[in-house]
Amino acid sequence: MSLGAADFAASMGMQTTGIGGTQENYYMHREGAKYWSDPWHWAQAAIVAACRTHGVLPVDGPFGDFSDEEGFRAQARRSATLGMVGKWAIHPKQVALANEVFTPSEAAVLEAREILAAMEAAKAAGQGAAVYKGRLVDIASMRQAEVIVRQAEIIAGVS
Repeated sequence: MSLGAADFAASMGMQTTGIGGTQENYYMHREGAKYWSDPWHWAQAAIVAACRTHGVLPVDGPFGDFSDEEGFRAQARRSATLGMVGKWAIHPKQVALANEVFTPSEAAVLEAREILAAMEAAKAAGQGAAVYKGRLVDIASMRQAEVIVRQAEIIAGVS
């Protein structure tokens, strides 16, 4: 399931012709500075929650300005952080960008594996938590680490 931002915007009567990304008129103003918000965040979070509840993979919708690689990356990173597993590409050059963002880095996979090892050692010692790089890790940390490792394995074709 995914969010089609333009269809959603039209259905909601939003005053925009943009497809995803930051919307010029959706900002806060303070002390002479503009701070842009993400108008799609609440809908994306709802889609992720509904998908994960029902075992469906959430995918982020399109980013219309295919000349804006940093804008695409920013939206894709937000989506990945929310729990989406991929993003539409409406231009061939967006494919590599999506793969870059949604493929966990070697450093992220290494850290996730280290967290899993720390938790295994804690379990073997009869403990429910461990300290990893000065922070508490527990069963929730282990589950988060498993997400990263599994995503990397799926992309690598490991079953």
